[in-house]
Amino acid sequence: MELIKQWVDAFNNSASVLQIFVLLAVGLFLTVYFGFIQFRKLPHALRVVRGKYDDPSDPGDISHFKALTTALSATVGVGNIAGVALAVQIGGPGAVFWMWVTAALGMATKFAECSLGHKYRKTLPDQSVSGGPMYYIEEAFGTLSPKIGKFMGVFFATAFVFLAMNIGNLIQANTAAETLSASYGVNPLFVGIGLALLLFVVIIGGVKRIGDVTSKLVPTMASLYVGFALLIILMNIGAIVPCFKLIFSDAFNGTAATGGFIGSSFLIAARMGIARGLFSNEAGMGSAPIAHSAAKTKESISQGVVAILEPFIDTICICTITALVILMTGVWETSELQGAALTVHGFTSGLPTGLISLGTHVINLGILLFAFSTIISWSYYGEQALVYLSGAKYIKIYRLFQCVVTVVGSVFALELVWALGDFFIFFTTIPNLIAIMLLIGVLKKETKTYFEKFS
Repeated sequence: MELIKQWVDAFNNSASVLQIFVLLAVGLFLTVYFGFIQFRKLPHALRVVRGKYDDPSDPGDISHFKALTTALSATVGVGNIAGVALAVQIGGPGAVFWMWVTAALGMATKFAECSLGHKYRKTLPDQSVSGGPMYYIEEAFGTLSPKIGKFMGVFFATAFVFLAMNIGNLIQANTAAETLSASYGVNPLFVGIGLALLLFVVIIGGVKRIGDVTSKLVPTMASLYVGFALLIILMNIGAIVPCFKLIFSDAFNGTAATGGFIGSSFLIAARMGIARGLFSNEAGMGSAPIAHSAAKTKESISQGVVAILEPFIDTICICTITALVILMTGVWETSELQGAALTVHGFTSGLPTGLISLGTHVINLGILLFAFSTIISWSYYGEQALVYLSGAKYIKIYRLFQCVVTVVGSVFALELVWALGDFFIFFTTIPNLIAIMLLIGVLKKETKTYFEKFS
């Protein structure tokens, strides 16, 4: 087992550099190619989400808003809590700047992949829809050869099934179980069983029930977490200007190692900010197109426009607020805690003594809800990849299996699981980005036609 982990770690260390470069290059290209569409069409995205162009007779399973919240429930996870803390701790305050850059470019990537995911979706025999990168990857590579197209679609979907179980179930369940165990002494196994039972109740109803749950869960948990974080920021408001100055200066200069901070250069700040930003908002990974493919609309570009809101909400808003709590309270320099524990410390140290206990409860509840919401959506993502591979006949078995994996993840903390997550991300991201570039002409034409109708 240790030998496998060493091999996977060695591969990840080399592959991560290539993956980051390709993601940023594609994101920058799409931003310029589509004329900074993620900024120009942000108001239009808000109108679409509010239902201005909805038609109940359009094909699909869920509304624009529910598709957005389903995708957000996957991206807004423990990475917003633990991942941001890790980025600041290792990369310094400058890592936050590079998270912003990653999110800005990722908005263009989300537009492209979610538009294509919706365009090439398939209608199943029960009249539900199934979509995602596996379908447009097959189409894109099929221009080279039908056999190559099918192989690449199967390759992506297979890797994605494993990825869904990994970062969607194992890691999220483990983080939630460890947090509740450390804070309240709850047996991790009981946490896993509880999460698995709730998961089963939700996913047994398919994407419509998932959309119903996430449309209520995501706004609630985001409002709770962000609201409490803003309270801490307001109580330490005098530190906000110095923090922003530090973020911008450190982005290019780096910070000398002090206290618990172990980063010391511009390169570390950039790499950590970019890596954590990409992991948090999932742009280019191929996950969000699966959720957006279920939207009730004939206009694929409209769903791509909605998708640009995800990195903005996930990274620009929630991740930034988490980072500000950590920076403004000074825990990033003075504490030796890591990951989620560092964020919890930031929430408690920024409050008056009488509110410390409340702060602990809020952040722990946030971790639990963020983890559960991610498990829900990623279970659906893995299910849709399986549908591509073998049809709908194994869906019920797969749903039960996802519940079992959630229980397993709560009990076993394997470092190999985390390493395999990065491993499978590489093998979904690269084919996805290549397919987007192969279909860029189709996407350009669709975009032009759409905005001629909805300018």
